[in-house]
Amino acid sequence: MTDASEDHLEQTVGTADREELRTYDPDREHAFPDERVNEILEVVDSDEEITTYLDAQNVNPVDRMQYNDHGTKHVEIVRHSALCLYELLKRGDVEFNGARQQGLDEADEPVIIALAAVLHDIGHVVHRESHPYYSIPLAADLLDRLLPEFYDTADVVRMKGEVLHAILCHQTEERPLTLEAGVVRVADGLDMERGRSRVPYEQGGRGINTVSSQSIERVRLLEGEQKPVLVEIAMTSSAGVYQVDDLLGSKVDDSGLEPHLRVVAANVNDHGEDIVERLEF
Repeated sequence: MTDASEDHLEQTVGTADREELRTYDPDREHAFPDERVNEILEVVDSDEEITTYLDAQNVNPVDRMQYNDHGTKHVEIVRHSALCLYELLKRGDVEFNGARQQGLDEADEPVIIALAAVLHDIGHVVHRESHPYYSIPLAADLLDRLLPEFYDTADVVRMKGEVLHAILCHQTEERPLTLEAGVVRVADGLDMERGRSRVPYEQGGRGINTVSSQSIERVRLLEGEQKPVLVEIAMTSSAGVYQVDDLLGSKVDDSGLEPHLRVVAANVNDHGEDIVERLEF
């Protein structure tokens, strides 16, 4: 985003003095217990089978279907967004229910979120269509190998169920029943900046998802005022409305995060010719 467009958006939304969270830094002090999630993510990042899945899962959507990125970079963005979103919600004293209702620890909340964010799209190695359902058995096998390194048998079962629930609900009609799952669902929708559609766009892909994504210049996660989280989105044309309203909006609906989240999208091209200048929900 140019300095001029960023200034224009901050003036429009009124966010100039608010802290932005863009990446999860394991060395930073957090509003939640982070030792366990940091330890597990270190293992995940060095796991050859998982990293191969993240690379291979991009072939069907991008190379074969000219769809937006669903590979390693997408997963990295979703993981960061999910943990940053979780951080902002915890700062706002939002109470999560997934781990708690299973008798697990607060420290397990970010583990559920992080693992689901990493594994949510691996079903793309089978097919883009219905990929969340294909992700479930593939992720289950990985969790069966990974979780016993950190949990006893009973907690492996509980953690596995919570992670798979979040994976299933990230892009299906199934309603998230936990806020952990809601975070993953919304975080997936936050990856909409134009870089995500660069490869299919250059290859000639002109579907509404690809074209609309080209109109999203910047997505920011900020501390809110009336609500714990403010999502600020800079659009360069009204085409971005599809990404904001239809895709992100549909993920926010029934996520459980509606009371804690405000989304504001504004057009940073000050031409006065676009149909939509501002969108908020």
